[in-house]
Amino acid sequence: MEKKIKMLRKISNYYIVFFSFFLFLTDNFATEKKNFISIGNENAKVIVKVFSSLTCPYCADFHKKIFYNLKEEFIDTNILKFEHHSFPLDLAALNAEKVLRCIKDNKKRIDFLNELYKKQDVWAAGSDINSINSKLIKMAKNYDLNDVNIKSCLENENLEDEILNVRISGSKKYSITSTPTILINEKIYEGKYEYESFKKVIKKYF
Repeated sequence: MEKKIKMLRKISNYYIVFFSFFLFLTDNFATEKKNFISIGNENAKVIVKVFSSLTCPYCADFHKKIFYNLKEEFIDTNILKFEHHSFPLDLAALNAEKVLRCIKDNKKRIDFLNELYKKQDVWAAGSDINSINSKLIKMAKNYDLNDVNIKSCLENENLEDEILNVRISGSKKYSITSTPTILINEKIYEGKYEYESFKKVIKKYF
């Protein structure tokens, strides 16, 4: 009888270890899924990852010159998936990223991302962070957020940790030293921020 009890305990321990490992994997997968903002076919042959600071003028330049053409030709036709990964270089970029991630609807998130880059010279310029936050709040109200939602996002320490962890892990994995850092199928793009040049690299994967 004692032998059977020991055996049952052993089996029970195996199940606990297995189940804990399963939960660990599930939790990590869920975290990975929400650590970036994406648009496009999940099973696309080409994945473009952009590690970007929302106050970085070079990031805005890349987005303006390449993203819109990319969306029309490759994203909307299910050929390519585009991912925005946060890499804030200052408090203003961090706060903008927080507000961006608090928008629930993915299409509106992308629209807000577009607006942040388009109006970067306006909202990112201010005498202090409170001035910048006021501009972000005013913009974000057009995306189903109100004063309470936005204030909650800006004060959310868990969200802040999540964003900063994306920066840390991205820096370690890809040795990122500047923004934007663009990867096409995990290879760093070092060409011009010009659509035709970018397109040539994309087409190599077809």
